[in-house]
Formats: sequence, structure tokens, C-alpha cells
Amino acid sequence: MASLPPILTDAGAPPPVVLAPLAGITDLPFRRLVASFGAGWVVSEMVASQEMVQARPGTRERAEIGADQARTAVQLAGRDPHWMAEAARMVADGGAGLIDINMGCPAKKVTGGLSGSALMRHPDHALRLIEAVTGAVDLPVTLKMRLGWDTDCLNAPAIARAAAAAGVRLVTIHGRTRQQFYRGHADWAAIRAVRDAVAIPVLANGDIVDAGTARAALAASGAAGVMVGRGAQGRPWQLAAIASALTGTRAPRVPTGTDLLDLAGAHYEAMLSFYGTALGIRVARKHLGWYMDGAATPADLRGTILRATDPAMVLAALRGAFAPGRAAA
Repeated sequence: MASLPPILTDAGAPPPVVLAPLAGITDLPFRRLVASFGAGWVVSEMVASQEMVQARPGTRERAEIGADQARTAVQLAGRDPHWMAEAARMVADGGAGLIDINMGCPAKKVTGGLSGSALMRHPDHALRLIEAVTGAVDLPVTLKMRLGWDTDCLNAPAIARAAAAAGVRLVTIHGRTRQQFYRGHADWAAIRAVRDAVAIPVLANGDIVDAGTARAALAASGAAGVMVGRGAQGRPWQLAAIASALTGTRAPRVPTGTDLLDLAGAHYEAMLSFYGTALGIRVARKHLGWYMDGAATPADLRGTILRATDPAMVLAALRGAFAPGRAAA
């Protein structure tokens, strides 16, 4: 088994900074890049359990973690205890260090199938899914959810208590309801009710993008650590930077100029290798766009790079995208 995050083995561990699962973003190449800077652990894109077991196109790629990747969680979603258990066994056999259960995704295509945050409206059924996963594997199982379905259904503390009794080792709470989607501001203070309800660690999630927001979220929620999603887009070093600020340890070197060029180029080539050239070119565009946002790349050059379909042309054009002196955000 891969080494476990200290928070699961040491009550006095420093607050972890964890990479959130982001659909279409936290694939294997990005997770490896974030981990290379030093993240508490990283979480895969949400993987539909039944589709993964039945090997539908795309799901295995999202779950692939690499046998040598430590502190990696694969996030599973589903509505059927049988398929959740089977998928858990599959990713455990594939080398996963942790399994995370998704009860937080607000997307209509997910909630419409009684998965993601829709499970917060059916806590008894949600518990059956949790028990199926914890009973299927020896790996630590964690759970990610929201404050509730809406303001009339703020049941995260009760679900967290039941999940902990079923063997869940850690809970992450996004400080919004499902009905808020990503509107407004995350209510970090509301997470404290979950922290007070359970003895297992609780992580705060939502609108945490830098050291300042991480400190504010920890103070308001009383959480044991934070989970960062959108704050890592185009800044794979950001989790390490936040962790260093929270713990007083050495900060990572933020790449600029040639160093940023090398990082973006290596990430681009890793995505082409992972997805194949045609799909990789399309999937990589958002990452290149975020890197160029941080580097203040001129609009015309940015457009040329994002429209190009020849990898060699993209790599050549990137040399001008990260000119010396342009600082990464």
C-alpha cells in the first residue's frame, strides 16, 4: 500500500493541503505535476463506478494512477452499492492509496442519476453506498460532500457521523449547498458544525486559492486542513506554496521564464502521451491557457497557440509565451 497522508496516522500532523477532484482537469499528468511540487495528496477526477467496471471509454483513463504514485485518492461516484464495491476493489488492485466517495458533485447529469450531491437527499441510501465501499477494501476511505442539498437540508453533520461510524476516515466539506452550485461565497464557518460532529479529520473546501484564504478557512471552520481546486489551475505549485505558508517550511520555487516554458512544455507532452495526439491537443488547451494567463502572454500569441493543431508548432510558439521577466501569478 502507498504511504498514507500523515493526517490519517498522526493526530499532530500539520494541516494538509489536498488537490481537489476536478472533472477534465485532475487527470494523471496534472496530478503527477502537482504531486511533484509536494501536495498532501491528490484526488482523481470523479469516476463513475459502473462505467469503470464495465470499461466504458474514458473512465479507466481518469482512474489510472500509476503504481508508483504515492498519496493518491481515486474518487468514485455511483448509485448502486454493488458497482461501488466492485470499482473500489478494482482501483485498490490498481495501486490506489485512498478511495474517496463523491457526494458533492452538483452537476445535473450526475444528480439526475442519484449520484453526487443528490445522495445528500437520501442519507440512508448514501450510507449503504459508503458501507459497500468500506466493506470491500482495506484502503482508507474518505468522503467529499457539501453542506447539504439546500438551505432546508443542511444535513452534512448527520451524514458525517454515520459515515465515520461506517469506517470513513476523513470528510471533506465544500462550503456550499448543491443548489448554490458555485455561486456566492463558500461558507467556511458552516463547516464547523461538521467538525464538531465527528472525531475524524475534516477538510474545508471552496474558494481556497492561496495562503490567505487557506488561513481564513481554517480559522472559520476549525478544519484539520484544506482542499484546493480552481486555485491550482495553471499553478500546479500552489498547493505546495500554501502548505509552506501554513507550516513555515521552505516555499517552492515558482517557475517563470524558461522554467515555466519547460514546465508547460513537459506537461503538454505528457498529456499528448497520455491521451494520444488528437485528443491530447484539445484537452491540453485549457492548461496552456491558464499558464499563459499567469504569464501575461500577449493575446495574439495566446490565440495562435490555442488554435494550433501541430504539437511541434505549439511547442515552438510557447517559447515566446513565457518571456523572461513575466511572473507567474
